[in-house]
Amino acid sequence: MKTILITGAAGFIGSHLTDEMLRRGHRVIAFDNLSQGNLRNLEDARRHPAFSFVHGDVRDPETLRGAAAQRLDMILHLAAFKIPRYGKASDTLLVNSQGTLNVLRLAAERSSRFLITSTSDVYGKNPRIPFAEDDDSVLGSPTVARWAYATSKLFDEHLALTLSEELGFSSVLIRVFGSYGPRQHLSWWGGPQSVFIDAILHDQVIPLHGDGLQTRSFCYISDTVRGIADAAEAEDINREVINIGNDREITILELAAEIHRLCATKRPLRTQTIAYDDIAGRKYEDVRRRVPDLSKAKRLIGYQPRVALDEGLRRTIEWQRGITAFADAEKLAAVDETAQPALQEARG
Repeated sequence: MKTILITGAAGFIGSHLTDEMLRRGHRVIAFDNLSQGNLRNLEDARRHPAFSFVHGDVRDPETLRGAAAQRLDMILHLAAFKIPRYGKASDTLLVNSQGTLNVLRLAAERSSRFLITSTSDVYGKNPRIPFAEDDDSVLGSPTVARWAYATSKLFDEHLALTLSEELGFSSVLIRVFGSYGPRQHLSWWGGPQSVFIDAILHDQVIPLHGDGLQTRSFCYISDTVRGIADAAEAEDINREVINIGNDREITILELAAEIHRLCATKRPLRTQTIAYDDIAGRKYEDVRRRVPDLSKAKRLIGYQPRVALDEGLRRTIEWQRGITAFADAEKLAAVDETAQPALQEARG
């Protein structure tokens, strides 16, 4: 049994990874400030005897050290702030850079194996498809705030590779592509699939940024966490960057149509295109295609995605339908006490 610290453990990927590492027989210290994560994501983990939770921010080195007072075999660093769609670019830049530096220093102090989840966003606007780990990063202008996330994660990658070599601890970097599934955030933070599902369940128009012909590749959460966990446990792999995802390419418009089909609604598919300049009232740039080259992951850890997109979406829709029904019933009950029977039905 290894002792593992997981930062960002109450988030979407972090909570599933916590469950996976516990399932594999490890002791897990979950660390999260709950700004985006939720303790409900850790309900199963909190019943496990090898689990503990620490509320803290990775920007606070003292709380971070205190969380891991015991032997620390491995640190899986997932805490991060995403593309500043609604927030400030400074939050994205500072949370990611300062937090990663603090966690790397802790890994050096404890001689812990270090894994960080990076993002497919670091490939930026590189026109070469599929993206291989040694391909160039082609980022947009610093006047466009959306590139703050890619910049911060690329800096994190350089910092992890440099400090792990200079200070003598092992590291591995995972670039995650389009993970989705139960526990995903229901706003754009969770990705287009969560927004599309929500729109269809509420009989609303699906918002499509740009022309909807930009492509993505989506990876079901169980495949994502299996790849991360396998890379973390493969201690012979050091200072490597590895893509984890699914290499099926689909346009965003096709994704909307597939989700509409799987929701089995009798209402027709309704979409509305939104100009990039109208997103959150700021200048925005998108990436036309985003597909991973998975050959390195297959060679190093035997990785291959197992869950097809239609099956993963079906599971995700079922989960999101359930929590949507409960949330809608709660809202109704808040303004109308006569709705209590509806709330009880949604719960039961």
